[in-house]
Amino acid sequence: MGAIRSALWKSLRSYQVYGANTNVGKTIISTALCKSLQRKFPDERIWYLKPVSTGPLAEADDCHVRTFVSGIQAGCLFQFDEPVSPHIAARQSIGNIPSDSELVQSIYSKMSQYAAESTPGWALVETAGGVHSPGPSGTPQADLYRPLRLSTILVADSNLGGISSSISAFESLHVRGYDVDLVVLFANDRYQNHEYLVQYFAPKNVTVLPVPAPPERQPDETSDRQCMADYYDSLSESASMDQALGCLTTSHDDRIRDLNSMASRANRVIWYPFSQHQSISPSTITTIDSAYGDYFHTLDPAAKEDTQRPLLNATIDGSASWWTQGLGHGNPELSLAASYAAGRYGHVMFAGTVHEPALMLAESLLANLRNSRLARVFYSDNGSTGIEVAVKMALRAAAVRNGWDSSVKDVEVMGLRGSYHGDTIGSMDCSEPSVYNEKVGWYRGRGYWFEYPTVKMVNGMWTVEVPESLQRELGPGSQHASISAVFNLSRRQSELSAQRYRAYIQKIIHKLVIDDKRRFGALIMEPVILGAGGMILIDPLFQKLLVDVVRESRDIFEAGRVGNSQQAAASDWTGLPVIFDEVFTGLYRLGRFSSSSFIGVEPDISVHAKLLTGGVVPLCATLASESIFEAFVSPDKSDALLHGHSYTAHAIGCTVARTSISSMIDMERHGSWDNFKVSWQDSDGPEIWSTWSKEFIAQLSTDPCVAGAIGLGSVLAITLKDSAGSGYTSTVSQDLQARLAQTSGRDWNIHSRVLGNVIYLMTSLTCATEDVRAVEKFVASCLQR
Repeated sequence: MGAIRSALWKSLRSYQVYGANTNVGKTIISTALCKSLQRKFPDERIWYLKPVSTGPLAEADDCHVRTFVSGIQAGCLFQFDEPVSPHIAARQSIGNIPSDSELVQSIYSKMSQYAAESTPGWALVETAGGVHSPGPSGTPQADLYRPLRLSTILVADSNLGGISSSISAFESLHVRGYDVDLVVLFANDRYQNHEYLVQYFAPKNVTVLPVPAPPERQPDETSDRQCMADYYDSLSESASMDQALGCLTTSHDDRIRDLNSMASRANRVIWYPFSQHQSISPSTITTIDSAYGDYFHTLDPAAKEDTQRPLLNATIDGSASWWTQGLGHGNPELSLAASYAAGRYGHVMFAGTVHEPALMLAESLLANLRNSRLARVFYSDNGSTGIEVAVKMALRAAAVRNGWDSSVKDVEVMGLRGSYHGDTIGSMDCSEPSVYNEKVGWYRGRGYWFEYPTVKMVNGMWTVEVPESLQRELGPGSQHASISAVFNLSRRQSELSAQRYRAYIQKIIHKLVIDDKRRFGALIMEPVILGAGGMILIDPLFQKLLVDVVRESRDIFEAGRVGNSQQAAASDWTGLPVIFDEVFTGLYRLGRFSSSSFIGVEPDISVHAKLLTGGVVPLCATLASESIFEAFVSPDKSDALLHGHSYTAHAIGCTVARTSISSMIDMERHGSWDNFKVSWQDSDGPEIWSTWSKEFIAQLSTDPCVAGAIGLGSVLAITLKDSAGSGYTSTVSQDLQARLAQTSGRDWNIHSRVLGNVIYLMTSLTCATEDVRAVEKFVASCLQR
């Protein structure tokens, strides 16, 4: 498994040396630092590592360091003979080109060996060329080495044009999450780059040290070597080098001190979401130093006492950071997109204005959702407020059509039991009473929520389970050999279960509206899977028929219809406006751009967030049909949708979202998930697949502790048996959660979230097949304990 920890040890002060360009003196500065360290810390070990080197072995940088720093441990991991860029030299070499993960893992392994020494030490890891010079695979070094997140020394360029290249190098590192602790360059009295850079970096609290330039090359090798030896002797004993070592020592110690204190400080001042603070203490708070790819880099509390133990663990982000992650943490394309928009716009208000990112994102969403009804995009900041917007849209449209004035306050929504649509007051009212809302004073629960059949794999079979209370009307449920068969709705609609579902829904609607005189303004659902309600896979046939029956019940819901009573246009809503909450399930979380496609339904209003920006910044888009939009159009300003917030359609979020969506679409187009799809291929219905293997889901479903399991897209949910009862207050899954968080015997662990007796995991969309399989093996072993 390609788990790479961020490289940090208490006993090993380690730094990566980057250059603003090639030939700026990285090796000379590294040699001087090594010699100075040797002088100032004679009882400590000093290591120099060159991960990749090109050119003749006799001219290699590690040879230079060994020549002038006696007794130092200096080495190179991958040496290529041709004196060209590493990606070209690697292609021309005989042998395999090291992969990015192989190269980074080799660096980490070397540094682990250094840290395991009985005495403390220092390590310098020198890169090749400039910040963006490619590694052997062609990946720019700034991205290649980012998983290690070594503290950084930047060797700036003292030549003409060096100010620009030095600042550009710093910004490239900074936007990728590197900490640049020290900038060093040769003093050049002609160009005086050091004077400018000292002023530039001062507000950023980055120390800039000019040092004397090396002597001119001498005509004979012996004289040249002696001149360089004298230069290193002088420089290593200089005040500048003492200042450099002091700066590096302080930054290392401060970083560790801050990491060790964060949990205690947080426990004093932070109020955590979805957390009972009576059970929170510094020991239960996970400190995250950084994140990259599928991993958090988390503080290992045991390393406080063991100085040779790595301070940071590679912890899989098992909840995809509350379902937002799809393209990996620290994704450079998303980071650059955010930086570009911040530089171009910052934030600009959106009322009555337009900017390119918001317009292009709206057009992209409308095009790729492939919903013939949707025509308008309204922006807000998160899923909960996006739902508030959707409900306002739907209720107004229903009111206008039925002639309800503002005095009508008893309008409700229809939904599904166990639904969760957010934490703001209006979105809470769209859900039935539950642990999330029942103690909120203003909560009213304005609706009716249907019971429904669910789907899970039980004992190796995909099972449609009907609640006991509904079995008399809906039948006992059914079993299917594949999940594709469950989603084969064109076939299942002709079965008896479809007739029963339809009759049950019609009966409930008639009773509520005709008999009980209740008034409804919207149908709102999370398509396919209820997220926070317990990762419940609803029978897609039931959801489809619920929408169909609602839309067919125009005479019931629109009995008071005013205005044109002619045949509705194909894109017009009928019965009730249908809202799909795709905040969790949309944008490839379940393997498709839109989860509505699984049930063959086009909603009138659709809400999207979470994966929209790849987990970088908050943003939500609520899309609506033209007929919904027209309900707000009139000469009266008060009829407008008077909803918004200061950061509506903020350009940073819209730009990142465009990049995120484009990346996911490209992945689908180029077959990036084909390896996952192989085990799910089935001719019994539409293409349904998961990053989790079909064999693993089947294995889970037969475990004696498991009541059922599902795998769809990147989502895995395991329902554990609990004799005390299921639901959000169950604690049965916490033992498994704790076992997944352990690191014994591995170089990684899993951070996960639970929903009562349900534990769930989600991969990113960029996760490697072998990594998912390793997680599966670990989960299975934890269940068997």
